[in-house]
Formats: sequence, C-alpha cells, structure tokens
Amino acid sequence: MRLRIPLTSLLLASLCAFAPAGHAAPPIPDLDISSTEAVAEEKAPEGDAADVGAWQSFNDSANKTFGKVNGFLAGFIFYDLFHTEDSAELTGVDFGTDPAAAVASMVAALEANGELDPLESNLTLKLPPGIMDKAGISALTTELKETYGQGSRGFAITVPEKDDEVVTTVTLAAYSPGVAFAVLWLVLGAIFFTVRMGFINIRGFKHALAITRGKYDNPDDEGEVSHFQALTSALSATVGLGNIAGVAIAISIGGPGATFWMICAGFLGMTSKFVECSLAQMYRVRRPDGRMMGGPMVYLSEGLKDVSSSLAGPGKVLAYFFAILCIGGSLAGGNAFQVNQSMGLMTKQFDFLTGNEWAYGLLMTVLVGIVIIGGIKRIAATAEKVVPLMCGIYVAACIFILVKMAGEIPGAFGTIFSGAFTPAAGFGGLVGVLVQGFKRAAFSNEAGTGSAAIAHSAAKTDYPIREGAVAMLGPFIDTVIICTMTALVIVITGAYDAQGGTDAAMQGAIATKEGAVLTSLAMGGVIPWFPKLLALAVFFFAYSTIISWSYYGERCWVWMFGDASSLAYKILFLVFVFLGSVVSAVNVLEFGDLMILGMALPNILGVVLLTGKVRVKLDEYWKSYEAGEFKTYD
Repeated sequence: MRLRIPLTSLLLASLCAFAPAGHAAPPIPDLDISSTEAVAEEKAPEGDAADVGAWQSFNDSANKTFGKVNGFLAGFIFYDLFHTEDSAELTGVDFGTDPAAAVASMVAALEANGELDPLESNLTLKLPPGIMDKAGISALTTELKETYGQGSRGFAITVPEKDDEVVTTVTLAAYSPGVAFAVLWLVLGAIFFTVRMGFINIRGFKHALAITRGKYDNPDDEGEVSHFQALTSALSATVGLGNIAGVAIAISIGGPGATFWMICAGFLGMTSKFVECSLAQMYRVRRPDGRMMGGPMVYLSEGLKDVSSSLAGPGKVLAYFFAILCIGGSLAGGNAFQVNQSMGLMTKQFDFLTGNEWAYGLLMTVLVGIVIIGGIKRIAATAEKVVPLMCGIYVAACIFILVKMAGEIPGAFGTIFSGAFTPAAGFGGLVGVLVQGFKRAAFSNEAGTGSAAIAHSAAKTDYPIREGAVAMLGPFIDTVIICTMTALVIVITGAYDAQGGTDAAMQGAIATKEGAVLTSLAMGGVIPWFPKLLALAVFFFAYSTIISWSYYGERCWVWMFGDASSLAYKILFLVFVFLGSVVSAVNVLEFGDLMILGMALPNILGVVLLTGKVRVKLDEYWKSYEAGEFKTYD
C-alpha cells in the first residue's frame, strides 16, 4: 500500500497542476468536439411564414444560449495548455488600398517576432468598426482563407461589438494551440493505468479473445447479457461517425503522422477500459426491478467509500456529477447529434429526403423506440447483429480499396511513420501531430469517459476482471483496426492533402471539416457506387450509437430518480431523437459532446483512487488463470 499511494498522489498532483485556475480561458480555435466535425445546416421546417419565423427564432435563441454555455464548458474541458499567442499591428501600409498586402505585412511582422510560426497558427484579423462593410469583410475572408486558412490553420475576421474589446487599429492575432486539458487528462490517466496494471492490454489480449468467443461463458452466471453482447453494446456507442469522419479530419489537420499516435492512444485506451469496466462489475448491484445497475455512478459513490470513509462525501459528489453529464451527453451528443449528422449525409445521397427531414426523424424515433423500451437485453440483441453488419460493410470496402491499391500500402506506412516523428513544422509540428492523433482516439473510443462501463456491468460473469478483459477489446477494434483502415484509405488516395492536387470537392470538405464527406469522396474515387452504401452504413452507425447511449443515460437517470422513472426518461430520449432531425442549432447539438468528454473528469479521478483494488483482483484472477483453474464451456 505504501508504494501505491505515492504513485496515485503523484498522478493526481500532476494532473491537477495543469487544471485551469480561475482565470479566463484563451480562445479555443479548433474544439473538434463532435464525432463528425461537420457543421449542421441551418434549415427551418416547412410551413407558413409565421411558423417558420417562430421556429427560426427558437433555433437562434437556443443556439445563442448554448453557445455561451459551451464556451464556459470548453474553457475548462478544452482548456488549452502550452499554447502560444502573439499579435501584430498594421504599420506603414494603407489597409483600405490593399487589404491582402496589409495582412501579409503583419504576417511578416509575426514571423520576425519569432514567438510562433504564423503560417501554422490560427489567425484572427481584428478590424476597427466602420473600416469595412459586411460584404467587403465576407469577400476578404474568402480570399484570405485560401492563403491562411488551410489544413491545420484557421482564419477569421472580426469587428468587435460594443461590449467586446476596443479595437482602434488593424491587428492580426495569432494563436498556436497546445494540448487540451481533457485530452491530456485522458492520456495521462491511460498511461498510468497501463503501467499500474502491468501492461494487461498486451499480456491479456489472447485471453480476452477467448472470453469473448464464449470459452468461459457459464449460463448460470449472474447478469443480463453475454460477454459478446456487452462488448457489441459498448462498441455500438463508440464505433460510429467518428471512425468515418473524425479520422479524415485529424489526418487533414495533423497529417498522416497523426495515425501513428492514434494507434498508440488506442492501445493505451485498452487499459482504461479494462480498469473502469472491472470496477463496474465489482460494484454492480441488482435493483428491485431485477435489472443490473453498474458504472461510474455506482463505483464512485460506493467504491471510494471503501477506500476511505473520508471519501464517501466526495465520491457521492463525483457520482452525481458524472450522472448529470452522462444524461446530458445521452440526449444530445449520443442522440440528437447522431440523427442530425447521419441525416445530412443521407440527404446528399437520397434526394427524396430533402425537405422531408422530419420524416427521417420520425422513422429513426420509431426504430429506436422499438428497441429501447425493451431495455438492455433487447439493446444487446440488436447491437450484436447491427454492429458486426455495419463494421463488416465498412471494413470490407476498406479492405477492397487496400487490396486494389496494395502497392501503395508500404509507402502509406512510410508516410505515416515519417510524419509521426519528422513533421515539416519541427517540434511544434510534432506536438500538433501527436495531439491530433491522441485527441481523435479519445473521441472515437471514449476510453476513460466511463460510458462503456455501464454496458459491461450487465454482463453475465462471476469474475469482474474477466469482463474488464473483454472491454479492452473495444478500443482495439474501434481505434486500432477501424480507424486505422480509414486512415490508410485517406493516405493512399491522397485525400488528406489540401495542397497536393486533390480535387475541389475534397479541398472543400477539408476546409469545412466535413470528414464524412471527405471519406466518402476518397472511397468513391475507387468504388464509384460506394458513397450511397456508405450513407446507409452511416445510418446504422448512428442508429446503434443512439440505442446504446439510451441505456447509458437511462441507467444514470434511474440511479438518480428511481426505477419508476425509467419510462419518463425513455420518452424524453425519443423526443430528442425526433428533434435531432429538425433542430438546426449547432451549439445545442455540440453541447452533448462537451458533456460526454466532461464525463472523463470525475471518472478518471475516481478510477485512479480505485486502481489498487483492481490490481489486487487482477493478481488473484491471473494466478488462477495461469494455474488452469477456470472451467471452460467449449
């Protein structure tokens, strides 16, 4: 015990030392908080002018309100550590005569300062009020984005309003992003868990495969679903639009080298899943209605109390914090956003849906309702069919492309490895590539957020460590296999390179961060008919994500409000399914993604404190496993 306490304390002290400390957060130029990075299209439903006006007013108000909430949350969850800022004022050049030349002179001044590389930074041109009209600003923004807003760079022009900062001279502000606090929190937590558990993600991999295929499945074990069903239920919430869209954007921003770091993060995330899902099994309880209840809200409230009676109060606070975040994430990020983004891709491939978005929402609502009313058993039964189907379709297409272009694969891996360690931008570029890879993996497999632990807590087993081993296959399948296949397709087809001769459609997708469109275009260049099939696959990706997140949110809701409230949550959830097809307020939809990543804050803090208990269970289990004491059911 004396050895464990300093390790835990050291990690907590290191992580908390980086936390924001009560001051205003810097601007977050590239939140990348959605699983698709695509921007929702502003559309009002059809109807008479009064109804449309009222609906648009509602959307605008919701968007503005949630924009402020998101900004506040992002200031903590996405607090940008180790960032660099600089600015230059216009001198010696008349802005009105040649704005482009004026901006070029300020870029040169920033380069001379030496604080950062302005051509690899996010640039904001701040203009005094009245110097240029809206039409001129719009035209200038379009012109300058072609030079300063490609790839990893962002470019914007702002004219401060009355309540904003006072700008009296033309100023160019440069911002070079660092590492988002939440991403660092997830990565350091994963590294700690991997070392603390003796690299179980490697030495336990073969055993995890044997468990998943049913070798140790005892039908008399307590629980509701099999190991395989628990894994597919968890995978259905993580394998989704992020694998198709997010990877493409990560590579277009960070370059092919981001793929290497994404794979590394996937391996580390395996141990995060192992620890949190083992804890979910250790502290799960059977509710009066006969259903299992487990997950972070249970092990934070009950587990920390076991560590020390002084942690009972903080544990309860962390548990409620997690449950509230999970409910919010389930209604928006795991629900409405999935509907909204899948609908966007479907309408591009199937014209009859244009103008009938409400019908798509109604269909999705009915299909989701049929499944979620039946609870985890029906969700698991659906997931074990849908997940292999959708993964099979997508992986088969990737394999076809890779086989057809097999001669390009060695060069693609060479590009990936060289880009991981020797990016053109030097050390700053290396950090940027690493961050993009780790960030994409964190968003894709959700390791460390605690969501999958809720599904795995319902698995039939008498050995918590056994289910933890099954759970760690999730990040391997999601990130190491599926995300890597997407990455290879993007690299081999050259779709990621905005300056490397890709067509205008691909460049447009990169500029607007429409990752799913970029992936579709890359695959469509090799398989012309595939974009329509990909749209259908995206539908299943979204559908499976929604039904699994309904279970996560429902369990947290019931934990807070009691078993009798379950139906109320499910009705509320179905309302949000439909709203996802008609609400165009982007900030409302992105709010859920902030909530989902925020779940990692209380979860990892609690799991770090509970790792000692997991390690004891792991040592006991592994000793019995190596001695051949476990009965098999082949």
